[in-house]
Amino acid sequence: MKERYTVSQSITVKAAIEQMERETIKAVVVTDADGVVVGLFSNGDMRSFFLRGGSLSANICEAMNPAPVLYASIEEVEKERLTCKRVIYPIVDQQRRLTDVLDDTHDVTSEKLSDELRDVPLVIMAGGKGTRLYPYTKILPKPLIPIGDMTITERILHSFQRYGCREVIMVLNYKANMIKAYMNELEKDYELRFVEESEYLGTAGGLRLLRDQIHSTFFLSNCDVLINADLECIYRTHKMKQNKITFVCSMKDLVIPYGVVETDQEGTIIGMKEKPAFSFLVNTGLYMIEPEVIDDIQEGETIHMPDLAQRYLDRGERVGVFPISERAWMDMGQFSEMENMMKNLGIK
Repeated sequence: MKERYTVSQSITVKAAIEQMERETIKAVVVTDADGVVVGLFSNGDMRSFFLRGGSLSANICEAMNPAPVLYASIEEVEKERLTCKRVIYPIVDQQRRLTDVLDDTHDVTSEKLSDELRDVPLVIMAGGKGTRLYPYTKILPKPLIPIGDMTITERILHSFQRYGCREVIMVLNYKANMIKAYMNELEKDYELRFVEESEYLGTAGGLRLLRDQIHSTFFLSNCDVLINADLECIYRTHKMKQNKITFVCSMKDLVIPYGVVETDQEGTIIGMKEKPAFSFLVNTGLYMIEPEVIDDIQEGETIHMPDLAQRYLDRGERVGVFPISERAWMDMGQFSEMENMMKNLGIK
């Protein structure tokens, strides 16, 4: 049991995240060569580390919590659980060597995780032509592209239904009638509505059509992304930070496959790095948005989400980021990305 929760203090942040995703757990215990606990690394620690500008290639000790709560016995854990819920409960001996780990995380295979999003609408932007997926999208609109035995839209909906989402609105344009005909035939236990753009208005402009229809915080998703992250945590973080818009962003690690030379203004070499790695937060196409944002979009205005967010930044209002790991974001905007999505989902 404890092996799946244990990582060495010598590994990278990326390796720790990969183990958490492979084992479908939300935290790992960091130990030294003798099995002594030196820290704990959770999804929350990952988000904080990325927001500080941390790199996936950094040592795990730079990102972990070096003073986690530890327990001496199962009985002590059971007593703690009555008043305090933690992601995991590391049990150690008198020398702080890890002996066991108890887990309070959600069962990720469960069909239903919570009802936290029961009153949180989901808006899916589904009006684009999907030109990068031609010739498929000359026949089928991108929201109806099959990923295994169901469409990408159905997969998006299922991920939100697991958190209780009951209200879905699709913003349509290209092949709108085909999308409506297909979606209306599905058996569903949620409310589904459609609005249609007369012309493509970008990744945010179509929200104007929802004026007087949405009166609470809502999710906005592109129709070609799957996010395997804690949607409940995204919602709570957005509300706690009091953001106008929260971008869900994936950490990407880019390795330059060459030796990089740094020079001064005179052309003198001042440093050299062999195959340096750089980490970036990349926009996934999933957002959490306050309803008043809709009123700030002009009727018929073509605008994309980054430009809309910039308006708030220019006003000094809060626009935040919720970081997720690289593997938690699956995109099908291009053929190579669609193949990777199927691979990650175990679809042959």
